[in-house]
Amino acid sequence: MTSNTAQQDAAVADKSILANSAYADGRHLAARQSIYRWQQPQYDLPGIVVEELVDTEGTVLDIGCGNGKFVNRLHKDRPDLQVVGMDISAGILADVEKPVLVADAQALPFADDSADAVLALHMLYHVSDIEATIKELARILRPGGVLIASTNSDTDKQELDQLWARAAGDVLGIPEGPARVSLSSRFSLEKARSYLGTAFKDVRVRRLPGTIEITDPAPIVAHLASYEAWADQCGVPFHETVGRAAEMAAVTIETEGSFKITCLGGILVCQP
Repeated sequence: MTSNTAQQDAAVADKSILANSAYADGRHLAARQSIYRWQQPQYDLPGIVVEELVDTEGTVLDIGCGNGKFVNRLHKDRPDLQVVGMDISAGILADVEKPVLVADAQALPFADDSADAVLALHMLYHVSDIEATIKELARILRPGGVLIASTNSDTDKQELDQLWARAAGDVLGIPEGPARVSLSSRFSLEKARSYLGTAFKDVRVRRLPGTIEITDPAPIVAHLASYEAWADQCGVPFHETVGRAAEMAAVTIETEGSFKITCLGGILVCQP
């Protein structure tokens, strides 16, 4: 592991960056989510969670709920459930349907066996101690309950990684620049089963492959720019690199008709 990667990994789990910058509001998260509008096939992720909770009754805790995409859908589709959204950032909870709670996933303010289902969707890579956090999620889950986690593969959106490295290299005047910050690498799809297996006997993986095809650089720019909270860890002038990446993407679109991005995410359904 290079020192740059170690620095990036530490920043991805930095509570101050998460609460006060990356997720101070929903702007950056919405920008990252928006690129999936151009993915085929389309996946209704909240719908998949609703489907996985079909046999669940009682209390559902969404840990690291972000802008409430899943909380709000559960309130709509499963009004019989007691759904609570939690996040380390008070700001991002502003538009999430209540009740919500500001809490740290590594020290949850809930008693043992108090939830019938726990959601940890695209968030376990943000905690400093992943194994301890998974044990904490298992602690609050009742016997027979379910944990639903999600993350991306190490191979997810490699084309954007390559674009960033080439753009960063151009900005720095070298063949290839530093890698962009990877949010999911600490708890990638390839690592997730092993991590979750420390506290859960049954871990089922639903792989969600797809291809994003872009004919306008704007969604790429929005996605790359949404990592601004980690600009200091990139080792390159951030906004100049985003601008250069936009120029390169435009050339690809002009010459090839589109910019294609290969995606692989997954949902992991876990039972004790």
